[in-house]
Amino acid sequence: MSAPVRQVLMTCAVFEPGTRGGGLVPAVAGTVDSAPPDVEIRLVTLDRDIGDTHPYPGLSGRWVSRGRALVFYLAARSPHQWLRLFGVLRSRRYDVLHVNGVFAPLTGAFLVAARLRLIRCRLLLVSPHGECAPGALAIRARKKRWYLRFLRALLRGADTRWHASTAFEAAHIAAVFPGARVVTHHLPVDLPARARPPACAPADVTRTVFLSRIAPKKNLGTALRALRFATGPLHLDVYGPVEDPAYWARCAALIDALPAHVTVRHRGEVPPGAAIDVFSRYDAFVFPTRGENFGYVIAESLAASCPVICSAETPWTSVLDAGGGTVVGESSPRAWADVLNAFAALSPGERAVARARAGEAYDAWRAERTDGNLFAGAWARQPSGRVRVGPGRGVPGGRR
Repeated sequence: MSAPVRQVLMTCAVFEPGTRGGGLVPAVAGTVDSAPPDVEIRLVTLDRDIGDTHPYPGLSGRWVSRGRALVFYLAARSPHQWLRLFGVLRSRRYDVLHVNGVFAPLTGAFLVAARLRLIRCRLLLVSPHGECAPGALAIRARKKRWYLRFLRALLRGADTRWHASTAFEAAHIAAVFPGARVVTHHLPVDLPARARPPACAPADVTRTVFLSRIAPKKNLGTALRALRFATGPLHLDVYGPVEDPAYWARCAALIDALPAHVTVRHRGEVPPGAAIDVFSRYDAFVFPTRGENFGYVIAESLAASCPVICSAETPWTSVLDAGGGTVVGESSPRAWADVLNAFAALSPGERAVARARAGEAYDAWRAERTDGNLFAGAWARQPSGRVRVGPGRGVPGGRR
């Protein structure tokens, strides 16, 4: 007899063809596409990209096939679509309700629906995607504290697992939710098997890049404040969608006040799949992020042999210390300025060596990594009849 088909219901605020979700979109796509044959997935996502006022053409309110998965594109303000969606979802019982994001728009609604038994599921699986990092929680902290109280009450008594991409993130989850049962399992990534060589040789002036969403969590402002103390010529190109216009206005004011020997340009958004090509043209990726559960963009930079100058709020510290770049242990602009000035003082030949070392660090990390699926081999019935999710393996540096 064939094994029974396991039913998984997933939620994710942004999914393909959206491009502004950072590493969330490829992480969820990898989970869906690599699901084992005995897993059937229904994924609910919003019908528009982050910051867009119009839906994707022809997708709103529709179910779309993706391999063995079905994806529903929901207009969040359409009661008709909500009623039609739940009419379909109530027709079956799910082994797992997997929500992506603690503060994501769909998470609260679907967890409430599960609590009220509008959705029947045996297990709740929550993937915070870095939202439990201290730096991330510090943004709009009061509002988040109130929501976390609500969430703890909502999950009390439910069979819940928390998914962490790395042991680094697992520690953050445990600090916010004491006693939480955390599954540590890295997700499949669509990255080159080996690092690509740089697209061009280092120039006389150091060329750095920031590539991420322009939002408080990604912390572009700290890099711009640091550039006020630049002691020599330095160039920074900024790529990424403006997720928070008010934050970008503050960043623009900082750019206007920079000294004449520092050049900063906003180059717009990077097309899907083009990040590695962009990184290959620069001497370093400057990323003062307030917290990453994995940091897909860091992997893309290293895959382009582009060193990463990064905060300590990511799981990549060991890889960067091994040659992938520099970890800035303090969050002050002065601390960042010291690191950027030291890097800008390197000769073109020394920067070429740093790029080669970044590629070697990527190759070592990639060779140690074994991708898998969050649901593969994770089903084992307990006497209570509940489904338990087993732990995964691996962290970015290949260490526990």
